[in-house]
Amino acid sequence: MQLIDALMATRDETVALFALDEDALARTYGPGKWSVRYVLHHIADAETVLFERIRRVISEGRRVIWAFDQDAWARSLDYSNRPMGLSRDLYLASRAGIIHYASLHYEQNGHLEWIHSETGLRTLRDEFDKVVRHNEDHVKQIRIALDRRIAGQI
Repeated sequence: MQLIDALMATRDETVALFALDEDALARTYGPGKWSVRYVLHHIADAETVLFERIRRVISEGRRVIWAFDQDAWARSLDYSNRPMGLSRDLYLASRAGIIHYASLHYEQNGHLEWIHSETGLRTLRDEFDKVVRHNEDHVKQIRIALDRRIAGQI
């Protein structure tokens, strides 16, 4: 299944990034943007949120599921001091669960609907697809930050 391949590919690329050195983790992809460290912690936390949504839609059916405030999470969960290994492990565990449920439900139950508190009606398939898109978008930001590092820019 193409989705499973994409989930595994983004997982493999992302996991390697958790081992970056401190200099690389401090880089940003643009002025006023999050550092690579913050982006990786965000990816891990967002993965746990997306995994929860997927399980809730499968288990509880159509209901409203609330958005999360990513800036509040970054601030309150102390992304500046959180161990990278902790976020890597959260990411890997959530991704393993997402891959498992995607293999069981993407085709068979992808039509299941739910309501996102900010964006409205969505389907289970939408959420599985979002996992890949969200991860890819943030890895692109990290690549930009690392390219800036190579070019000697901050």
